[in-house]
Amino acid sequence: MIHLHPITQKRLARFAQIKRGYWSFWILLLLILSTLFLELTVSNRALVVSYQGKLYFPSYGAILPGRTFGQDYDYETNYRNLKTQLALSGEGWVLLPPVPFGPYEADFSLVENPPNRPSFENGHFLGTDNGGRDILARLLYGFRVAIFFSFALYLSTSALGVLAGSLMGYFGGLFDLFMQRLVEIWTSIPTLYLILIMAALITPNAWMLLGILVFVGWTDMTWLMRAEIYREKSRQYCEAARSMGAGHLRIVVKHLLPNSLVPIIARLPFQMVGGIGALTSLDYLGYGLPIPTPSWGELLHQGQEAFDYAPWILLSPSFSTIFVLLLFTFIGEAVRESFDPKRVVLYE
Repeated sequence: MIHLHPITQKRLARFAQIKRGYWSFWILLLLILSTLFLELTVSNRALVVSYQGKLYFPSYGAILPGRTFGQDYDYETNYRNLKTQLALSGEGWVLLPPVPFGPYEADFSLVENPPNRPSFENGHFLGTDNGGRDILARLLYGFRVAIFFSFALYLSTSALGVLAGSLMGYFGGLFDLFMQRLVEIWTSIPTLYLILIMAALITPNAWMLLGILVFVGWTDMTWLMRAEIYREKSRQYCEAARSMGAGHLRIVVKHLLPNSLVPIIARLPFQMVGGIGALTSLDYLGYGLPIPTPSWGELLHQGQEAFDYAPWILLSPSFSTIFVLLLFTFIGEAVRESFDPKRVVLYE
């Protein structure tokens, strides 16, 4: 059983009292958890296929060609058509996900050419984009890409920033002075220009974008950790550990860092907002993730160009982006307030 420190318990209680941030946290957590199972809820692959007495589970399994189910083609089965055919022949049945379209699949079975309006009859609840791809599927998969990309960016930049800031604050002196000048020079590197140069040389991908954003973004956490370590290393518990013969590594890792985690935790929601905003902006400009990766920025770009005759393409990612960023902002405000050391609730 986990035993929390009394101060941590009071911080969590204070966070629960801030209803806007508290409910935003649970809504966002539910959304993130749901993205882990998108292949079961939003996919052009069937959940279960019963054919001639045998059961097949295509969602997370190998690609099943059409000939597996008596069709006359070798590429992957179209399960929506198979469902209709099996219902007519009586040889089996197909259980499809609630949204039976994949994020990369172009649906050209509709009468009108894409983009197609939202409709419950054809299953495209938010319509299709210029390529005939389901907007709801691309929104949800794009949300998963943005969330995990931003979280990876946060972990990477925080790790480097905490390392550099801790060393600067602990050792001080000439090392601190040298690192301050280095960080100041590093912050002057223009991120967008660097991405434009890299995109002109090689095809951008998720790892390249993550590497560039980490390369230029680790300095933000450095100043915070430097200030925290400077403050904590002057306290009596640090002096006591040093007098007992503890080494530098043990003092920093075992004593200083655990007492300096407040800025790391408090900045998580705001860092996530920054990561999602950066990825969406780069995708919108065409320098983000490679096509046809699901992306909110790419949908925004499509929607702007087609707003006169297909406004639904722009409206869906716009409202989704605003909604998710507001959730993170509300959580960030609640975390910052509940972790504020000046709050009386922490000392009651």
